Amino acid sequence: MWGSYCEDVLEKRAPHRQAHLDGLTQQKESGVLITIGPTKDLTKVFGIYEAEDEATVRQLIEADPYWQNGIWTEYDVKEWIQAF
Repeated sequence: MWGSYCEDVLEKRAPHRQAHLDGLTQQKESGVLITIGPTKDLTKVFGIYEAEDEATVRQLIEADPYWQNGIWTEYDVKEWIQAF
């Protein structure tokens, strides 16, 4: 998953950050989330999920407080083939 953050992300994410992190922790513990995080300049987010299908990943993203509150402004999901 590649996505974009809103302008002034540090300020705007503050009220939603703990709920966001709690949800990601649950996803990680369940095994569906491999890793996720922002680019150093805080303009993009990148995540790797291991799910049955794209619809599952989209449901997780769209249920996230960052998506629901406009912190993530767009996202794209691409199936990835691990070569090594």
